[in-house]
Amino acid sequence: MNELGRTEDLLGRDTELLWHPYSSLTAPSPTRLVTGADGVRLQLADGAGGTVEAIDAMASWWCMIHGYRNPVLDQALKDQVDRFSHVMFGGLTHEPAVRLAERLVDLTPDPLRHVFFCDSGSVSVEVAMKLALQYQVARGRTGRTRMLTVRGGYHGDTFAPMSVCDPVNGMHSLFTGALKEQVFGPQPPAGFDRAADDPELVAWAGELRSVAARSSDEIAAIIVEPILQGAGGMYPYSPACLRVLREVADEYGFLLILDEIATGFGRTGTLFASEHAGVDPDILCVGKALTGGYLTLAAMLCTAEVARTVSDGPGGALMHGPTFMANPLACSVALASIDLLLGQDWQAEIDRISTGLATGLAPAAELPGVKDVRVIGAVGVVQLAGPVDLPRMTDAVLRRGVWVRPFRDLVYTMPPYVCTDSDIATIGTAITEAIAESN
Repeated sequence: MNELGRTEDLLGRDTELLWHPYSSLTAPSPTRLVTGADGVRLQLADGAGGTVEAIDAMASWWCMIHGYRNPVLDQALKDQVDRFSHVMFGGLTHEPAVRLAERLVDLTPDPLRHVFFCDSGSVSVEVAMKLALQYQVARGRTGRTRMLTVRGGYHGDTFAPMSVCDPVNGMHSLFTGALKEQVFGPQPPAGFDRAADDPELVAWAGELRSVAARSSDEIAAIIVEPILQGAGGMYPYSPACLRVLREVADEYGFLLILDEIATGFGRTGTLFASEHAGVDPDILCVGKALTGGYLTLAAMLCTAEVARTVSDGPGGALMHGPTFMANPLACSVALASIDLLLGQDWQAEIDRISTGLATGLAPAAELPGVKDVRVIGAVGVVQLAGPVDLPRMTDAVLRRGVWVRPFRDLVYTMPPYVCTDSDIATIGTAITEAIAESN
């Protein structure tokens, strides 16, 4: 079978067998066959027996920060494979897990002292929410069984995280009635640069405080994505809002859970987005870029006070235990990824990317049908006035040598940090020209 036949065969078998994310089995979105990847580029079957290269402007959904086939990360995996690939974490431990936990405690805000490793970001949110509930039970507050969050958020696709995603404009409205009914405050006013005394921000804070006060006896924790709401709309908001949330949590005895799965490890310009506000959480979730995109791994960190309270409370343990918790391969590559990131002037690299995205996407703001163009750190977003034609927009950008995955009304990029200035310029031009073509 020639290459064209092999490609058609694989894609046909894929269509018959596989469900892709947020895709119909009977009317699936088009898929493309990846035949290789190197650096920041994917090699894709071109449908004519050959291949085309495209810059992965998604960093494979925001995690592949060091690119593909990175020799340092490759070697970390090979070295660990030669020792052992997996071992249960119940009753056993291993050096990569211990070292990674130490590293995370050193890097994250000082109050966070204890680490629970998870399979994925969504699971880390599950664990964080369970921990908050156990904490309140241990404090004798058994009626505190709900979470307070803000509209516009996204925290994952498993059941507990779905319940704190936006219930109206999110992706999980079909499950209304089956999910735990949480407490939702207003979405923070848009704009990273808003000051604390901005009238819209002051009004938002007042409404948020009212919502918290009305349900204070029921709320165990506040959970939010700090500074940038990701899959809910690539929506940046002011650090002052995060400080308000910390104040409200302290006033009513809620825990503050920060979901940094998308924003951690430099994406917004600080190592963790909460640093923009100088706010320390009680519980922190990290994932995605933790392993440089090589393997699925996430972590939930908490303060010593939270850990002691739960450990001394009913049950005497945090009631969770994934099979692949602290997988040695994942922990080893995570250590290498963190060292690789911090071993360079990563902030200068993020600033470089941010400047390049702002320059490259600026012309899109003048196009018909464009509502907004925004950049924060290594995140560039073009928001349209209406829904994106996903197949058409994807094709248009890909013809210009760039892979993106638009959603709702957004064409956006969260590129690998190892993109060159030329790569970033290509991404900006491709997105802008594709939007112009679609008008």
